[in-house]
Amino acid sequence: MTQTAIPYLFMRGGTSRGPYLNRADLPGDLDVLAKVLIAMVGSGHPLNIDGIGGGAAVTTKVAMLSRSEDDWADVDYFFAQVSVEDRLVDFKPTCGNILSGVGPAAIEMGLVPAQDGETQVNIRAVNTEARVTAIVQTPERVVSYEGDAQIDGVPGTSAPVALQFMETVGGVTGAFLPTGNLVDVIDGIEVTCMDVAMPMVIAKASSFGLTGYETAAELDENRDFFARMEALRLKAGALMGMGDVSKSVTPKFGLLAPATQGGTIATRYFMPWQTHPTMAVTGAQCLASCVLTPGTVADGLAAKPAAVPANVTLEHASGTIDVLVDYAQTEDGFQIKSAGLVRTARKLAAGEVFIPASVWSGF
Repeated sequence: MTQTAIPYLFMRGGTSRGPYLNRADLPGDLDVLAKVLIAMVGSGHPLNIDGIGGGAAVTTKVAMLSRSEDDWADVDYFFAQVSVEDRLVDFKPTCGNILSGVGPAAIEMGLVPAQDGETQVNIRAVNTEARVTAIVQTPERVVSYEGDAQIDGVPGTSAPVALQFMETVGGVTGAFLPTGNLVDVIDGIEVTCMDVAMPMVIAKASSFGLTGYETAAELDENRDFFARMEALRLKAGALMGMGDVSKSVTPKFGLLAPATQGGTIATRYFMPWQTHPTMAVTGAQCLASCVLTPGTVADGLAAKPAAVPANVTLEHASGTIDVLVDYAQTEDGFQIKSAGLVRTARKLAAGEVFIPASVWSGF
């Protein structure tokens, strides 16, 4: 046998896409697993021509699912970000957009039994230990992908997947503010380093001479900005206790500017070596938390919602995303309780994906 077959679902989750796999069908050793995923996606070519990746960071993502041994969770979700060209796999972050498809995929795989009407799937994000509840539409105990929910960055409409994120603070660094400061100055630029759902370095667009309303393509062409941003991100990663992050996609980077389209604030999000065409679900939670926290770089850029939970509308490169944040202002400081979003997902294909047996010959 010259190739190894691995069962898979191919799904769009939010504004990302990739294979959803059963962890039991994959090697346990992470070094071998990385080689399997590189071969599967086709990393090493800008078009991922020898794999099922789509030539962009949002289409080279992988979800691996298993029944959870956690008393609260139904399913464990282990995420991998595969690079497009560099043949690298990062197991550190999680992905909220791909997570949008975890509930439907878990039901499709038989890991979670469907209920009549809708099914609640409790998910443990293995990479960050976040807990997420997904409500999946399952009329007649079958996952439905038809509906009226629409998210910017995806054409058409689909069935809604309601997500409620809990225990997302400090998932990677162990702290809400990993440097201990609301604002740090790195390379002469004020930034807020925050870890809510995703560790991020956040700055005002104007600090880089940008408006914050540039298109993703315009930002990607601005290599001087990316060079400055990456140098700053590397220093911030060290200050956040994350060590050498030169080969890691975390911490991510975000820019803020005053809203112009009726939202709470304008944002741009970086993956980090490309501009995200829309917005990451995890990044949205961190940016919304930055907006709500007094004393961050967001101060003066947005009118903070008065109600709690607070609905924060982030304007991004392709539209908007709403984040409903439940929080409290306590004597110990600002406390994030949970964040809710509505996303969509769709099953695109199912069957077997093949990798060379020389990479992994299976069990």
